[in-house]
Amino acid sequence: MSAVVLVGAQWGDEGKGKITDFLAEQANCVVRYQGGSNAGHTVEVAHEQFKLHLIPSGILYPETLCVVGNGVVVDMEKLLEEIKGLNERGISTDNLKISLRAPVVMPYHKKIDELEERSSKIGTTKRGIGPTYADKINRIGFRMSDLVELTDNFKARFKAQVEYKNRIIEEIYHEKGFHYQDLLDQLSGQAEQLKKYLADTSYLVYQAIQAGQKVLFEGAQGTLLDIDHGTYPYVTSSHPIAGGACTGAGIGPTCISRVLGVAKAYTTRVGEGPFPTELFDADGELLRARGAEFGTTTGRARRCGWLDAVILRYAVRINGLTDFAITKLDVLDTFETIKICVGYKYKGTLLTEFPENADVLAACTPEYIEMPGWQQDITGATTYEELPLKAREYIEKIEELTGVKYSLIAVGPKRAQTIIGNKLF
Repeated sequence: MSAVVLVGAQWGDEGKGKITDFLAEQANCVVRYQGGSNAGHTVEVAHEQFKLHLIPSGILYPETLCVVGNGVVVDMEKLLEEIKGLNERGISTDNLKISLRAPVVMPYHKKIDELEERSSKIGTTKRGIGPTYADKINRIGFRMSDLVELTDNFKARFKAQVEYKNRIIEEIYHEKGFHYQDLLDQLSGQAEQLKKYLADTSYLVYQAIQAGQKVLFEGAQGTLLDIDHGTYPYVTSSHPIAGGACTGAGIGPTCISRVLGVAKAYTTRVGEGPFPTELFDADGELLRARGAEFGTTTGRARRCGWLDAVILRYAVRINGLTDFAITKLDVLDTFETIKICVGYKYKGTLLTEFPENADVLAACTPEYIEMPGWQQDITGATTYEELPLKAREYIEKIEELTGVKYSLIAVGPKRAQTIIGNKLF
């Protein structure tokens, strides 16, 4: 059995798309287990760039089974656009499978998300993800299977929900609501187009694992955005952590053999919320410029800061990480001095473990160690030994501070710009 869960070890945007794409070449099956179109992975192949949102990065390999699990909330309009875009570029989606149990993002979810964000300022992408998960937990949401079967019971429930959501939109926010029949026709038409992709994906994934195939579980967002274990309330609405792979794909924990945490060689964050190592100076601007730190989904500029080892140790504990993939090491090429946060000062006390309260985190100041930069181009390095000594010392310090070894190091955006340590498959 060889099943690897790939998770973001920071606040998302760690470069998981590149790492997933790199590992997908070896995998028989790639499974997306949570999140929705609010996530985005950028993959570069040769001179082409692909921006994926709902479809697993393994779709670029025609022999790889790509699964959108039951833990993913599906925006059918966005998914159809993504399929069309890939097909137009010569990428087959024949091996794509979507869970019949996956919740559907409704147009009213996106409308309410947009309206609520005006006052809450949580930092949502306004894609309707939170409201869809809320309806799922409240047991008033709808699944892909509902829109395929179109039973009388479903239609009655759906009509009641549209009327209820319209009252919120019209009476609270004074905006125009939705017409039930028009919405049903639109959604059932989209579901019909996706029908050939729908399946009991839990069974397909279980079969692949039992057959000894190489299965990669792909998480979106990152550990610090987990609804339970992230910087609440500035989090997403699902479980990006490794445990989310079990519920979001429909497999048991004993099926997982390795957990790979993807971490940038520095730290970034999109949206609101505390960020102890955030930089507001020239170093922060240089990180943003060299790292092209703009969101795949929204285009928002990412907040940038030094690497935070407190966060990484927390990610090791919460996910049970067995390996690290360090990305964008090359972004640090020009820095004379590089800092790593090893603890936080809070009201005169040194904290070495990640605090549970976001307000406490916001009041923390980082305690740094400094390391000399290597100040040379590493984008052509193909082995660990080819990295400059100071770059190797930086990687080894991360391993020392976290207790976890690297398996992959990305020294550029392309597939070939990846240094391999321990093999995962």
